[in-house]
Amino acid sequence: MTLYTERQQGSRLQDFLEANAHVLSIALFLVACCAFFTVLNDVFLSPGNLLNLLRQAAPTLIVAVAMTFVITTGGIDLSVGSIIALVNAVAAILLRDGWDWPIVSVLMIVLGALIGTFQGYFIAYQRIPAFIVTLAGLSAIRGVALVLTGGFSILIPPSLFLTLGRGTLLGIPLPALLGLVVAVVGYVVLTSTVYGRRVCAVGANTEAARRVGMPAKRILLSVYVWSGGAAALAALVIAARLGSGSSNAAVGMELDVIAAVVLGGTSLAGGRGTMLGTVLGALTISVIGNGLILAHIDAFYTQIVTGSIILIAIWLNMRIFDRGGGKR
Repeated sequence: MTLYTERQQGSRLQDFLEANAHVLSIALFLVACCAFFTVLNDVFLSPGNLLNLLRQAAPTLIVAVAMTFVITTGGIDLSVGSIIALVNAVAAILLRDGWDWPIVSVLMIVLGALIGTFQGYFIAYQRIPAFIVTLAGLSAIRGVALVLTGGFSILIPPSLFLTLGRGTLLGIPLPALLGLVVAVVGYVVLTSTVYGRRVCAVGANTEAARRVGMPAKRILLSVYVWSGGAAALAALVIAARLGSGSSNAAVGMELDVIAAVVLGGTSLAGGRGTMLGTVLGALTISVIGNGLILAHIDAFYTQIVTGSIILIAIWLNMRIFDRGGGKR
């Protein structure tokens, strides 16, 4: 007769480390990057540079929060950089022509959400792979921005709108506070709502989610709506910080956003997302970029170094902290 015995539970510390391995690994890597760049240049930890770093990290963080939902469903959105460029350009044109900035801000977020809806429809209801749809969007949307601007930057007249990108509250940059608010909302939605659980379920197994009655297609559509809206919000922050709109804004930013989400521990295969990891990943990407500039690394080598660091970090994350990493 075989006696039944329950699986022995590990220590609380061991369970905590296993459950939060990816977040802990990116946190340690972020601390290591900060320490490294501080040794190279003591200006790195100066208050002025840290505030500037937070201001510059905000757009990446805002888009990365929405991208976490997209990647958790097993999708991807390569068009966010182009959406930023289009919204950035259109907002500058409208503000230059005398439109009130609150109206422009609302219209631009709606524009971003509509673009996300259009792409999400083809992904969710026409079953075209997200990579193909958003790759087409990456090219076409930036092309529209180029047509509207003629390839030139458009200056934004002085107004309260610029405060969105340049202002501070209690000494903290407004873009950073806005990014924090977006991240908190994203965390609550992903971890504490039915919608968040459905996003994870759809990413883990779309067909199974559909069979148990979840509106899988609507969930897939919705994450691209949020992605487009978040990109539009980031575009407004960038336009307000720079005081201009340009079709060349946010070139390659989609790669930084995706890297931030994956560095944070969200699975590219879908079904698992971590908003805290995304925040740490976005900060890591910004710290690397900022630190390399302060270290006077030639701009031609910056992308090479950044890409190499990200690849090594993800590899170490999987090899050291992912218990399933050695099982293929």
